[in-house]
Amino acid sequence: MEKLKIACPVIVEGKYDRLRLLSVIEAQIITTDGFGLFKKNEKAALIRALAQKSRIIVLTDSDGAGRVIRSRISQMVPPDKLIQLHIPRIAGKEKRKSEPSAEGVLGVEGMEAELLYKMFAPYAGDALPAPAENPLSKTDFYVDGLSGGQDSAAKRDKLAAAFGLPPGMTANSLLAALRLVCTYEEYLKQVGR
Repeated sequence: MEKLKIACPVIVEGKYDRLRLLSVIEAQIITTDGFGLFKKNEKAALIRALAQKSRIIVLTDSDGAGRVIRSRISQMVPPDKLIQLHIPRIAGKEKRKSEPSAEGVLGVEGMEAELLYKMFAPYAGDALPAPAENPLSKTDFYVDGLSGGQDSAAKRDKLAAAFGLPPGMTANSLLAALRLVCTYEEYLKQVGR
């Protein structure tokens, strides 16, 4: 089965959900780190920034926690920017776990590849261009004084604000966010290179 190319960013709960989807689709896949979305302003800001650039696909587990996370994303992003995908509620346990989940149902990571493929097929080759690989690197951050210097944190805050991201992001977090929300050329222009 050839992987589907999905132009929209895809939001899932955790790293195992992300790994499962990577076996079926090629896309920007962002994790909420479970309830980390409620605790980390930078994660919420990243999702808002992505929604300004394109629609986003949300795929959470069919349990109570998944519904809470989906609801939070729905509050942050305008409805016309959301594509809501839902997995069926299937009793069982994921292979990597010794015990079933609290509700005894499979999450995204436990879904069959064929089912996920069918869910994402309508969004393959979406009219949006596929995301280009952004070569922005830690070296760029160092060269531009965004890491390793006395006022690096202040410079990162200023750059983050320019792209609608929250202040206080670590160099690694800001780098990951910028790779998704801007092009390399937009970054260079913003830092004056």
